[in-house]
Amino acid sequence: MELQLQRYYPCLLPVVSEACENAVQHRFNWSELIPPRLWGRNLGLQAESSEFLLEGMPFRIFGGSVHYFRVPKEYWQDRLIKMKACGLNTLTTYVPWNLHEPARGKFDFSGNLDLEAFLTMAADVGLWVILRPGPYICSEWDLGGLPSWLLQDPNMQLRTTYKGFTEAVDAYFDHLMARVVPHQYKKGGPIIALQVENEYGSYAKDHHYLTYIKMAMLNRGIVELLMTSDNKDGLSAGVVEGALATVNFQKLERDLLTYLDTIQKNKPKMVMEFWTGWFDSWGGPHNIFDADEMVITIGNVLKMGASINLYMFHGGTNFGFMNGAVHFEEYKPDITSYDYDAVLAEAGDYTSKYFKLRQLFSTVIGQPLPLPPLVANKASYGTVMLHQCISLWEALPSIAEPIKSEFPVNMENLQVNDGNGQSYGYVLYETVISGGGQLNSGDHIRDRAQVFVNTLFIGYLDYNTVELTIPEGQGFRQLRILVENCGRVNYGPLLNEQRKGLIGDVFLDKTPLRNFKIYSLEMKPSFIESLRSAAGWSAIPDYSVGPTFFRGRLTVQQLPQDTFLKLEGWEKGVVFVNGRNLGRYWKIGPQETLYLPATWLWPGNNEIVVFEEHTAGRIVQSVDTPFLGRTQYVD
Repeated sequence: MELQLQRYYPCLLPVVSEACENAVQHRFNWSELIPPRLWGRNLGLQAESSEFLLEGMPFRIFGGSVHYFRVPKEYWQDRLIKMKACGLNTLTTYVPWNLHEPARGKFDFSGNLDLEAFLTMAADVGLWVILRPGPYICSEWDLGGLPSWLLQDPNMQLRTTYKGFTEAVDAYFDHLMARVVPHQYKKGGPIIALQVENEYGSYAKDHHYLTYIKMAMLNRGIVELLMTSDNKDGLSAGVVEGALATVNFQKLERDLLTYLDTIQKNKPKMVMEFWTGWFDSWGGPHNIFDADEMVITIGNVLKMGASINLYMFHGGTNFGFMNGAVHFEEYKPDITSYDYDAVLAEAGDYTSKYFKLRQLFSTVIGQPLPLPPLVANKASYGTVMLHQCISLWEALPSIAEPIKSEFPVNMENLQVNDGNGQSYGYVLYETVISGGGQLNSGDHIRDRAQVFVNTLFIGYLDYNTVELTIPEGQGFRQLRILVENCGRVNYGPLLNEQRKGLIGDVFLDKTPLRNFKIYSLEMKPSFIESLRSAAGWSAIPDYSVGPTFFRGRLTVQQLPQDTFLKLEGWEKGVVFVNGRNLGRYWKIGPQETLYLPATWLWPGNNEIVVFEEHTAGRIVQSVDTPFLGRTQYVD
């Protein structure tokens, strides 16, 4: 592996040497400060002076973020072993409320959401854990990890002490913390610290809120060190008594770490999020952060005696509809990939950043690191021919029952899912019109809509386009508005305004439309199962447009391997593999391939279903190399 290092990254050694000279003041031997070997557990992680102590011994956190919910469970161990082999000693992870409680009072900690299994695995690998349980996590994740059913309350005030919010948090924490408590350090587990909320100083709408969250944790048995996490601008408003303040950044501005001394005197300094790359938005570039600059900055942080957590060490994937969005000057949804230009690539592959950091941390630690495991092979399964299709209009009777309403109803307030509303996907609104005219959305489309008269496509409505001309016609016709929830904002002041679908009236010649049939198209696995048996599947014509479902078979001859699906010639939609939602594609990029893990495949035939909104291709290609689009260095 070391020979590989010099062969493939010949420019690495001078850069890392410079970083090492910056970082090494004295070396640290933590061989006994790992979960399997540390048995006397009375003191835990302490932050009472300028350096951390773990069970009374000097300790520095070399952390990395991996989110269990973004990585197939079968790959957790691989990613954590690679983390350990890079020289890190601590895993950090968020906990997504919206996955663990998808419907009010119904909790899921199974399969890929088995948090306790992830914590146990970290301990077995020899990693400590800093847990970031939220309830808000940001993380470029839909609504910052908050469940959408909270928005059924028209007066909801997220991330405040509003009663409707705190009652929901209390019920969730009752279940979550009962699972977390046994994995704390003083109980024999790997958790040495927990974070109180997340970057609250950048929101700061309720000065009682952080104290409430802190007490909600303490009252449920949390006994380890508490921390907060903010960027520089949010630090002063994001602290709470009894929790260590930490800072987030990518560029080390002058006096940034010493600024922490103005917040808290004589405490350890920690960078909770050192951003190793950046996320991508649809229509933008693939953002990357220079590896050499990253290593030098980390070296400078270590030279200052600070602890550090790499966000992200491994980003993974926003499978399904779980991507977040930003909305400041304009609304920008995040892409499916969460590669993040991180230390490990989306499929777990090594990058130059990995080897450079491994050499840096090895020098700082002053002892040999375990060899990194081999990289799993990737497969190119060739061309997947799609042989059948069915239009949304033909499939509707088999896949959804309409909800009748005089007025438009937003996604979250639809009477589906046992009263919990719809969280993700699409909603189809149908009404009858007797003429043409100017259709105006009233800026009530969230987030993007296709408009049809009967089955004729008229155009798109979104945040920028709010009016279309509906052509005149004879008799009564169906006006259909297919609205996509492209992802809820995960950061910023607009969290309370994230209801999706039609959030108010739509007007035809200034008259509000009424008497709707509304179809919930959340596209859960049960939806795909119903689609399989729908009447109306037929051979694909020479030219077809959406909204249409297409299906074909990807054949795997032997044991499955990771691959990437390329949808060249397709416009916008969603891919399902064996009934599971792989994620969105969109020709505007930057992402051009979707990561398909081997664990989603089986030997033999695998069903591929593509929901294409508009212009369909004919084939899907399985390739062995990802392509995330044109790159741009982050400023």
